Amino acid sequence: MGVSGKLRVVGMFVNAVLLLVVAAETALPALLGAQEPVSAAAPSGDVLTLPDAVSMALRRNRDVRDARFGLDLAQEQVSEAWGGVLPTISMNADYTRNVSPAVSFLPAFIFNPDAGPDELIQVQFGADNSWNTSVSLEQPLFDARVFVGLGAARRLASIQEEFVRGRSQNLVTRVRLAYYDLLLAQEQERLTRNSVSRVRQSLKETSAMNRAGLASDYDQLRIEVELANLEPNLRRAENAATQFRRVLAVELALEDQENLQVAGSLASMDLDDPAGNTPANRAILAFASSAPLEGAAEQRVQQAWERRSDLRQLEMTERLRHSEMRLEQMQYLPTVSFFGNYVLQAQQNGAPDFFGDPMSRASAQAVGISVSVPIFEGFRKDARVDQRRAAWRQAETQFRFARDQAASQVKSLIELADEARARARGQKLAVDQARRGFEIASAQYREGLSGQLELTDAEVALRQSEFNYAQAVYDYLVAWAQLDEAVGAVPMVDSEFRQADGQ
Repeated sequence: MGVSGKLRVVGMFVNAVLLLVVAAETALPALLGAQEPVSAAAPSGDVLTLPDAVSMALRRNRDVRDARFGLDLAQEQVSEAWGGVLPTISMNADYTRNVSPAVSFLPAFIFNPDAGPDELIQVQFGADNSWNTSVSLEQPLFDARVFVGLGAARRLASIQEEFVRGRSQNLVTRVRLAYYDLLLAQEQERLTRNSVSRVRQSLKETSAMNRAGLASDYDQLRIEVELANLEPNLRRAENAATQFRRVLAVELALEDQENLQVAGSLASMDLDDPAGNTPANRAILAFASSAPLEGAAEQRVQQAWERRSDLRQLEMTERLRHSEMRLEQMQYLPTVSFFGNYVLQAQQNGAPDFFGDPMSRASAQAVGISVSVPIFEGFRKDARVDQRRAAWRQAETQFRFARDQAASQVKSLIELADEARARARGQKLAVDQARRGFEIASAQYREGLSGQLELTDAEVALRQSEFNYAQAVYDYLVAWAQLDEAVGAVPMVDSEFRQADGQ
């Protein structure tokens, strides 16, 4: 072996020794327990799964409770409308004590034929005590307004019932989106924290190699700059996760908004194999069917026209406006009712003895038919009918326009869900490649076969690919949540809860 060969062997031996020194310097703090602490607050309460969060929101959310109170009000209005069909019975009673009974002046010749023509005499009417009791009955026999009004009240109650359903659908969708937002924010926080940890580890290794003369000052400075840029991003990611945690806590009506913990991970979620996921991820995927959406647009649009809550409310509103117009038209028709009265009265002088003396009381009874025919009210009826007809046509136009909008929205959401799922498949492969690339770049950098630039690029590519996959899964879940509401089939509100292993 020549001199150059011996020098090459010696150089390789020296490099190996230096690498061992660097590795020992890097690993020693970890072995001694002096590793830099990483903030990871333990959850103070139970970890919520998505079904738990939705169930809690449906029980406790103030928005849905407000809608249910409105439904109670509408149902009581139906009961009130029934009062127009039933008879009306009323009773009145009064007692009068005449401190000075009233008198009238009459010509005296009525009682005394010998009295003069101008002579008057006082005559007292009524006794010291007077009682009067009456009972009245009225039964409508024909009043078209009552029956039309009853139908309108029922339609109003149906609208309010559908409004409660729509509120519940919207609440579940909001909870799902807030849950997904929090998962994505936590994913961003986790990936950023991992990047910070990797860059700190690279900085330690580069600093040790710089002291050993194997890395330049520029390499170390470059990593320090990268770390300085990442640390604010970590703080921003932490703040974003806290913000979305508060949003979800408000939907769940929780007082403790800072310590809410949710289960699941977008980065580890496998859309193509729901059964192979963790229980928390399976619970999330149970809300999003794995059935293909291609070619199902027309079927979904038809489902939206039949079940979507806002469309059903508009359709019911159109019918209600038509009923209101009919109610105004009924004002032209006569009303017929039966009535009956019973009156009991008594009078007595001296100390009151309520109806005690049979000779001082009397009664009267009366029954009859009442007919009321509207003739002319200054064209006000015509104006009200025209107003209700215009409102009916307006509601009809709004309903037709909303149907077209719903069809367009459903088709767009189907396209978004299909695109996000295809993107997730591609990004899953990209994550595996980026992770392998980072491992190769790290090994080459430790062996001195590549520079810091290659390692940094590999780390950025890994972080970006991992987040891109989480973003694709997030977009898929969000599209499904919005599609469920768009077609009127929201889990835990309308349809059977989809189980992940049965998809």
